[in-house]
Amino acid sequence: MSAARIEKWVWILVYAGLILGGLGLAVRRSDVAIGSVMAIIGALLIVAGAVLVVIRSRMTVDKQQKTTP
Repeated sequence: MSAARIEKWVWILVYAGLILGGLGLAVRRSDVAIGSVMAIIGALLIVAGAVLVVIRSRMTVDKQQKTTP
């Protein structure tokens, strides 16, 4: 998997997790079970994004993959 693809998935997972987690906390006021499940799934998405950040930080960048501005 390329570094650019991993970086894209990091942001998708982190932002989706934040949105779902916040929505889950808001929903908990009216329905505890559904809100808790949404908040837990959101937290898991954030953790998955953080794991991808660690994976990306340990990748080596080939000279062919580098792009100059």
